[in-house]
Amino acid sequence: MLFKQKSVRTHFSGLIFFQNYQRNLWVKPSHRYGKYNEEDDDDKDPKLRNTKENQLDHFYLYNSKGQHLLTNTRILDAIVRRSNIKPTDTVLEIGPGTGNLTVKLLEAAEKVVAVEVDKRMVDVLHKRVAENGLQERLNVICKDAMKVEFPQFDLVVANIPYGISSPLIAKLVYGRNPFRSATLLLQKEFARRLLAEPGDADFNRLAVNVNLVADVEFVMDVSKREFLPCPKVDSSVVIIRPKPELPDVNLKEWRAFTRTCFGKKNKTLGATFKQKKKVMQLLKLAKTKSLNKENPPTGNNYECDEYYDGKYEDGDTDGEECFASSTSDLEMNLFKEKIVGILRKGGFEDKRPSKVSNEDLLHLLFLFNQAGIYFHDHVKPNDLGNANAAYLS
Repeated sequence: MLFKQKSVRTHFSGLIFFQNYQRNLWVKPSHRYGKYNEEDDDDKDPKLRNTKENQLDHFYLYNSKGQHLLTNTRILDAIVRRSNIKPTDTVLEIGPGTGNLTVKLLEAAEKVVAVEVDKRMVDVLHKRVAENGLQERLNVICKDAMKVEFPQFDLVVANIPYGISSPLIAKLVYGRNPFRSATLLLQKEFARRLLAEPGDADFNRLAVNVNLVADVEFVMDVSKREFLPCPKVDSSVVIIRPKPELPDVNLKEWRAFTRTCFGKKNKTLGATFKQKKKVMQLLKLAKTKSLNKENPPTGNNYECDEYYDGKYEDGDTDGEECFASSTSDLEMNLFKEKIVGILRKGGFEDKRPSKVSNEDLLHLLFLFNQAGIYFHDHVKPNDLGNANAAYLS
């Protein structure tokens, strides 16, 4: 074996020979690999800090930021090749790290916009790109990818930190910037969930919401051994392509609807919608809809754990209790019968969301909206605003 990682804090000088083999990892020989915490850059152990070796600069990788560098040139070339980059393209890269992929993107595209939150990585990236004479085509944004507004771009190609996979994909496919495709290196298990279809054990709200607005293609699996330091899991490359046309549905209404359906994805829709608390919530929305229908959604919200992971935090509990106390049992029962009637009319009462297609879910949502039942308090039925609203969050 050419290189054996004994611990997370492996000295960078040990990578010199490995670098010659991989020809792709660029780092300062005096630096170290390991865990990085930007809040305590200086080593807490004074004995370690005072050694001659550690009087030099240190470079630690921050595991919680997903800083695992892909070093296999063959895989990097395959990612660039499958991305179908044109010489006139602007490519967005999130989490460029030390630039293994960035340099190859710069060789293929007109411009690369790299978003990197770690200032140390940015310094390394600038130096490496300058050594290759490509600095004029690189724009580095040293900010959190989830907090910055992306400039215009044609493609996304990135080995993204695993921890932001869901919100980042939502920001892309539900964002305001149109783009041709996003070639992403993701955690293998997450990629499987993204690619899941109705009836699959992994089928979930993530797949439902993404597939409403985009098509997802599997490209290849990547072994964890191709990264430094080695993560605990394997990865997969997928390509996400936004659909040219979207169903005539309000996207915030859709996400609120799927959040309800997939709260317990293996529970029948009839059981889900017959719950007293859910009936009360929908009745409250129905009563307040007329006050809110003239206030269309504005701004961006990429808090996508709630979009994709089935997590639903109940909102104004006190308000719901007050509403319940002012609502008669007769009114609640009549509204519940209305809901059940819609489910039976469409043949959905005994179906489980984990086995229902997007087309069927859209039909059920249409039936609910047609009957005056809504799932989001700022919805305007069947209103996408304009053609560019396809990517509204």
